[in-house]
Amino acid sequence: MSPTPEQTVSRCQAVMAHAWMVRTFIKHAPEAEEFPELMEIVRTVFDVSRALEAHAGDPAAYLHTLRKKIGKLRAAADKFRHDAPLASSHTNFQQAVISIDTCVADLAELLDGGSTSTG
Repeated sequence: MSPTPEQTVSRCQAVMAHAWMVRTFIKHAPEAEEFPELMEIVRTVFDVSRALEAHAGDPAAYLHTLRKKIGKLRAAADKFRHDAPLASSHTNFQQAVISIDTCVADLAELLDGGSTSTG
């Protein structure tokens, strides 16, 4: 049985909470001052989160917005995967890359399965 749009939105919100934690880690990491390219993931997660939260009560609009924004999030995650090891080889950065990549993959999977397209 496919999840309802409301269930899909709820799961997306949980995934975005993980993305927000990556954002918070990078935003407060001293390495970000020395390597400002890292801030792109911070800005993108913020942008996507704010756009989605405006539609949290309207599953169709929420999923439509996520479909529009996921490409931008994927591109920022790709850049972060490249930039993070240049900024630091610390395990925290390695795990942040894995985490944001997992968020993007989970969101894409949620959009592909069980939710109805809004356009």
